[in-house]
Amino acid sequence: MSAVSGLAVAAVSTVETSGNTGENLVFWVCAIISVVGALGMLFSRRAVHSALFIASTMMALAVLYVSLNAQFLGMTQIVVYTGAVMMLFLFVLMIVGVDTSDSLVETIKGQRLASVLFALAFAALLIAGIGAGLTHPAVGLDAVNAVDGGNVQGIAHLVFGRYLFAFEATSALLITAALGAMVLAHRERHTPRKGQQELSRDRVRSGSPQNLPGPGVYARHNAVGTPALLPDGTPTDRSVPEPLRGVSAAFTPNPQDSARVNALAAGLAAGAGTDEESQS
Repeated sequence: MSAVSGLAVAAVSTVETSGNTGENLVFWVCAIISVVGALGMLFSRRAVHSALFIASTMMALAVLYVSLNAQFLGMTQIVVYTGAVMMLFLFVLMIVGVDTSDSLVETIKGQRLASVLFALAFAALLIAGIGAGLTHPAVGLDAVNAVDGGNVQGIAHLVFGRYLFAFEATSALLITAALGAMVLAHRERHTPRKGQQELSRDRVRSGSPQNLPGPGVYARHNAVGTPALLPDGTPTDRSVPEPLRGVSAAFTPNPQDSARVNALAAGLAAGAGTDEESQS
């Protein structure tokens, strides 16, 4: 809708100033880019490509706004719509992902009928808006800006005055889209997250050879120069890079850690002996 309305306003202004060749050239180039981008957004089979097409349309509309002496509106078009809203859409697509397969199953009853009615209402709205723009004489932005003292003041008067409800509704829709992206990207964890000790125990119980622990594992702190602990609780310097060996303070094994390791080793040995007896 913004693409068609922007082109309609620009077309009226171009007709009135048909003698300006540069302005006509800018209009027709941006108009072609806008229409091609809008059609590419509609007929593209990939959501990411559709987002890029609509971003090109928004950029072309921003150039049209600037050419009509609406610099603030053009910069807002780039910063808000192209730089914020479209990036939000792309982030959602990259995080959630989309299924490229087409589904002809109507999950919501009456969805097609509602889409047809909305399309007809939207077409009637566009015809009325474009017809009003072509039949009524255009006032021009210079005269409109002179009423409120500038382009920014005029937009503020319209947004926070006449169209306050529409502005707040649009803000609510953007907030809803951001919350929806957070909900879709959030994954509920059904089991508690395993810590360092649980992961090490799982590796030991797997029975397969494992690498030496990295620096700081089971140590008093996780500095890169702190040696890791072996299963018997003693530190090993081989876990520390050679230039950093001897830099950290000496580490005294914790007797409780050694007792836990010995108890775990004894339990594993007892379990292995029981398995051998049962097999024999």
